[in-house]
Amino acid sequence: MAVVIRLSRRGSKKKPFYRVVAVDKRKPRDGRCLEVLGTFDPLTENDPFKVDLDKARGWLAKGAQPSDTVATFLKKAGVEL
Repeated sequence: MAVVIRLSRRGSKKKPFYRVVAVDKRKPRDGRCLEVLGTFDPLTENDPFKVDLDKARGWLAKGAQPSDTVATFLKKAGVEL
């Protein structure tokens, strides 16, 4: 099973809110996830990206691949990929 760390969209129309999730690569974007790792709120000015770094490092150690967007956020948060 290939696991990827990516964003899952929540929120309403024109008010996006995203969850950072670990999910099977074959599942749809907003489908069932294995674990919720954090959130991303693009409408906030201060600190829009919040993630549990221990959970993220754990999934990366197990072989999960982050999406391009999540990889950028994780690098800014100080997680080595």
